[in-house]
Amino acid sequence: MDEVDIRAQPAPAPALLTVTDRAAKRIAELLAQPQHAGLTLRLAVSGGGCSGFAYGFSFDDEIRDDDLVIEKGGIKVLVDEVSLDYLRGSEIDYTDEMIGAAFTVRNPNAASSCGCGNSFSVA
Repeated sequence: MDEVDIRAQPAPAPALLTVTDRAAKRIAELLAQPQHAGLTLRLAVSGGGCSGFAYGFSFDDEIRDDDLVIEKGGIKVLVDEVSLDYLRGSEIDYTDEMIGAAFTVRNPNAASSCGCGNSFSVA
């Protein structure tokens, strides 16, 4: 009987933050507009909202030293170091439904979130 060498392989580290194809496509569309030339999308977490913390999307012309830069399909998303603590493992998506279109965050760290999905609480 042949010996088989079975060694435990370490599990790949989970992504710090991921961007779906839909979100990357929409970000690229927005950045192609003249008023957004030279800017980068930033995702930040701040205190507020009906659940304690709120997600904020904005355009920024500066990449700071403590920023995590997520790249996907030629676009970049910036996240500051403090926000990353709340967003680790999250997924940024873009939804376009009858009730409206928006970027959404699927956050595994959120203990609860409000009905609109723009704010969350942590345990």
